[in-house]
Amino acid sequence: MRTFDEAVATAALARQNNLTKPPGSLGRLEELAVFMAGWQGRERPRIDRAQAIVFAGNHGIVAQGVNPFPAEVTALMVQNFRAGGAAINQLCRVAGAELVVLPLELERPTRDFTQGPAMDLSEVEEAMAAGAGAVDPDADVLLLGEMGIGNSTVAAALAAWIFGGGAEDWVGPGTGAGGEVLARKQQAVEAGLALHRPATAREALSAFGGREQAAICGAVLRAHELGLPVLLDGFICTAAASVLTRDDPDALRHCLIGHESAEPGHHRLIEALGMKPVLSLDMRLGEGSGAAVALMLLRAAIECHNGMATFAEAGIG
Repeated sequence: MRTFDEAVATAALARQNNLTKPPGSLGRLEELAVFMAGWQGRERPRIDRAQAIVFAGNHGIVAQGVNPFPAEVTALMVQNFRAGGAAINQLCRVAGAELVVLPLELERPTRDFTQGPAMDLSEVEEAMAAGAGAVDPDADVLLLGEMGIGNSTVAAALAAWIFGGGAEDWVGPGTGAGGEVLARKQQAVEAGLALHRPATAREALSAFGGREQAAICGAVLRAHELGLPVLLDGFICTAAASVLTRDDPDALRHCLIGHESAEPGHHRLIEALGMKPVLSLDMRLGEGSGAAVALMLLRAAIECHNGMATFAEAGIG
């Protein structure tokens, strides 16, 4: 397993402090360049190959009326991704990322977690293996996103399990839930939390479900093995990855949160993790869109880090 190279990061920071600018004047761009240098083990990091993966899954919890859209929309959006018609297609193109769309047994939704476990542990392992297997070991950075009608309800349940609080602390509108739909969403999360008492990450994924959430976890673990930096998307993606911190507090050390979603629970989740998002643009689309926009800033950070002259090279000072 490749780990963060502190010596390389120190050298990268020294370079930043000698570029033709006041030290620290590029703010987060400097931090991002040093982060990438440490994980890539190169004083001058690069992004020759960026991979974006969107995992898609269907959820039995939609039987509780937690979403204003039917589950069939998941498969229709997968078709749209593959046809190039979604936001993530445009953002990946302009950001220079290769998009992989991986639907996970859409014809076989997980089970309703208010009635019992959403998945068997064997199903969790299968989804995690699919996520791990989708990661390109030759990538320089990995972007993760998701699609699945009902999955913000799953994310709220997972976040509450990890960090405590009730449904009202974590449940938000998702794809536009309001009124009675939002109330049913909160009731479903409360019922699930009352029913299940998982102790580990895999048990939580089994209890509350989401093949795409399990696949995200598998991809994050595989990226950690590879020392591959990861850009997480919004609330659903971050909640999924956060499950891993129950087993290993450092599980997300190689991850950046691409953006702070407008979904209300995401701010609370980011604070609980003690992380800092790259962007905050009031986005709440999902499908990896925030991570793709963040990739553009990551590229800008690296270009400045690698391309700027030092004071000595510019003959200044």
